[in-house]
Amino acid sequence: MSPGEAPAPPTDHDLATLTGVRSGKRSYYRAYVRSDERMQRAVRAMDSISRGLVRTVEGPRGLLEQVARAAAEHLTADWLILGLADGQLPAARPRFLVVDGVADAVVDDEARLPANVRRELGAVRAGHATRAPNDASWVRVPMTLSGERIGSLVGLHGLQDDPEPGDLSVLRILANEAAVALHTSEQYQAGLALHRRAQHLYDETAAQARDLAQRTTELRLAEERLQVAHQRELLDHERHRIARELHDSVTQYVLAAGMSVELARGIAADEGRGEIEGTLATAKDLSARAVDQLRRAIYALHQPQSDVVRSLPELLQEVSEHHRPHLLVTVRVEGDAILLSADADHDIARAVGEALFNVATHADASRAVVRLRYRPDELFVSVADDGGGDPTVLARLLRMERGPSVDGRHRGLVNIECRVTELGGSIAFRRARIGGVRVEMRIPLPLGAQRPGIIAGLVRAGPAINKPRRG
Repeated sequence: MSPGEAPAPPTDHDLATLTGVRSGKRSYYRAYVRSDERMQRAVRAMDSISRGLVRTVEGPRGLLEQVARAAAEHLTADWLILGLADGQLPAARPRFLVVDGVADAVVDDEARLPANVRRELGAVRAGHATRAPNDASWVRVPMTLSGERIGSLVGLHGLQDDPEPGDLSVLRILANEAAVALHTSEQYQAGLALHRRAQHLYDETAAQARDLAQRTTELRLAEERLQVAHQRELLDHERHRIARELHDSVTQYVLAAGMSVELARGIAADEGRGEIEGTLATAKDLSARAVDQLRRAIYALHQPQSDVVRSLPELLQEVSEHHRPHLLVTVRVEGDAILLSADADHDIARAVGEALFNVATHADASRAVVRLRYRPDELFVSVADDGGGDPTVLARLLRMERGPSVDGRHRGLVNIECRVTELGGSIAFRRARIGGVRVEMRIPLPLGAQRPGIIAGLVRAGPAINKPRRG
């Protein structure tokens, strides 16, 4: 174009290039505007659903509400229903949501819906997908999951024209997003149910474990009581047998010896042998005291036991009871009791009984104190009296008793020592605080291997010795 020449008017082809529509027909422009509006609604719907996808903190319901509102806005719907068919995803919640476009509210209460909306909701629940006569304003899009129809998105649209395929594509996208959200909801609910079930089973298992532990403890205690009761029954039979043997043999011999001594004393008196008579009088007195001790032992052996003795402190209380009529005996226990074998308990109790017998017979004492002290590495037992004994004299007597006895001397001290040393312990004699002698027995813990004792022998013998033997 030369200078000064007027520009040529644009051709129809250039105008179509600039606007995208043909200027010669006004209908094309209106179609363009309508298409643009629908595209904008689709973009807004996608933007809305993208915002809903990030509302994870609100759970599936927040996403479903966003989907329903986006679909209602896209259709300019007065009512929009998003619902599951009966029998599909039974654990998913909520089962339906209805958007009231006029009130801009989400409703999940069927009673608040008008009749026509309730009818559509019933069709969604029944799984109907066809359009009924005279309901051209309702738009129905199926919700599918893995190719299976699980519900519908239904809207009473307010568009000027029927929805186009692009509108239906947008609704299908929204419906499938809702289907995925509902499936996630069902999986979440199923997971919660499994978690609650697992927690319930765990609580039941823990309770059963505690109950089993308690019952096991009770069973162990009952077994221990039964074992001790069985041991005690066997010991009672043995006690009665020993009592009969003492009564039928030893006591009779001692009585006969006393009568013989009395006859000899009479003869010595007739012959005027005063020194022999004094010695025989002492022998008679000793025989009488021996008979008295035998009768007391026989009486104690015949006494029924009121309860099962289970521990060393109880055994020491029982041993002390035998001497309390003639001697005031106090038993003191310190520390937590440690379970020992039945043989060890009885050996220690017999050693204490022997020491108390010596106090009652030789010490001229009025009271005694038995002390039992438990330590982690040692068991300390002592018998103290307020008599006139001398620890040095007792130590010398013990050395003498260790040798062979040919004169019938009482061997009580060496018996005590033998019982204690067989348990790995030792004994010592010291001056007691209450004035007399204190016999100390120290036994290291834990106990080492022991020789089989009478208690273990009786238990292993079982029912074969339940019936007492004749002496």
